[in-house]
Amino acid sequence: MAGQFRDNRFLQLLLIWLGGLWIVTAIEPFDRRDWLLENLLVFIYGALLLLTYRRFAFSNLSYGLFGVFLSLHLIGAHYTYAETPFGFWLQDAFGLSRNHYDRIVHFAFGLLIAYPFRELLIRVAGVKPRWSNLLAVIMVLGFSGFYEALEAVVAVAVSPELGAAYLGTQGDEWDAQKDTALAALGAIVAMAVTRAGVRVP
Repeated sequence: MAGQFRDNRFLQLLLIWLGGLWIVTAIEPFDRRDWLLENLLVFIYGALLLLTYRRFAFSNLSYGLFGVFLSLHLIGAHYTYAETPFGFWLQDAFGLSRNHYDRIVHFAFGLLIAYPFRELLIRVAGVKPRWSNLLAVIMVLGFSGFYEALEAVVAVAVSPELGAAYLGTQGDEWDAQKDTALAALGAIVAMAVTRAGVRVP
């Protein structure tokens, strides 16, 4: 487990990093309203992790994985996912038809968040390790599908004119399904690596 926050230098440095990155990406984002919309869930889930820390602390590995994912998301929120420079670099370098940064982040969601889900299943729900890999993938699939639906509802309810920028579909009507499939693929890869030797502390 992560232990007491005051004694956990890793968590302290992680929070400093994320706080600093958040400040930097909050400066003149590509679209301020889209940036606010993208950060709604960051505020909610970040607050949830902080409020539940005393009752349930993830391992440092899980917090590190959360940190990498949030870093990718904050960068995407700054530029909007469809306009992120790294995505354009990939597009030019490999002759791709669109900016795939959003696809990378959806894959990263499964790759990086499946392990914390597995840890939660084992330590809180008492799931046996042999079932935890499959259930972690199912959780990622469920959360990803729910997020895609929630994202569409939020875009319409909060700011319909930002729909294209917020959803980042770039004209692809199957964007949500592809994003969910990539998240599931990322989770499968993560659980394959976990099964090969990484254990929950």
